[in-house]
Amino acid sequence: MSPSPGSSVDFGRLAEHYDAVRPVDENWWEVYELVERAADLRGRRVLDVGCGTGRLTVALAERAHAKVWGVDASPAMLAVAKKKVQGVAFKQADAGSLPFKDGWFERAVLWLVLHLVDRPAALAEARRVLGADGLVAVVSFDESHFDAYWLNDYLPSLERVDRKRFPTGAQLVAELREAGFADVETMRLDQRATLSREEALLRLRARHISTFDLIGEDEIERGLAEAERTVPETVEYELRWLVAVGSAA
Repeated sequence: MSPSPGSSVDFGRLAEHYDAVRPVDENWWEVYELVERAADLRGRRVLDVGCGTGRLTVALAERAHAKVWGVDASPAMLAVAKKKVQGVAFKQADAGSLPFKDGWFERAVLWLVLHLVDRPAALAEARRVLGADGLVAVVSFDESHFDAYWLNDYLPSLERVDRKRFPTGAQLVAELREAGFADVETMRLDQRATLSREEALLRLRARHISTFDLIGEDEIERGLAEAERTVPETVEYELRWLVAVGSAA
């Protein structure tokens, strides 16, 4: 098996400051509400695959009254997650090898996870742990998201790296079907976002997304220097989400 796309990503460096540089905001909650409705998550037994610092896990437990388990490959991210909520089981595990019995869950959610893992293995495992009436929800970015992302001006290779990692809509549908999911439905959600100059520079300095780990140090240093000179007082950009839901029936 070839290395997963996220095998060179160090989430240990991100864990402590992850929630500060990637805060839960109104846009995040809009995506959450779409996923909760589309995948019928309320009150369900849900597996949050690649739970990170537990933001979705907490929301599902507290808002959707779901019985949630969170798994992540990073012990540092899990350490942050475990401080946030009581009554949720967290386990360290790879998305391609889940430590649960067949058919144990009603729902599985992979939120910005597939670009970091072996996609066929992760989707096959999600199918395995879901019961006969289960649903999987995948949250990713539409391929158009990468066209004019604000970091492209400072990191020339970022778009190429991310297009290689993220599945297109057609690829995602095909891979879900190959993993055994039926009735796959995809949804687009387009949002506007703004950052102040200070927020934008903070994110750059913190290397706030995993793609930084896959870009050369020289390029990052040049990009940061250029940003220090030219980032405007307000950065406006678009988020173009892709959500897919498939049935295990």
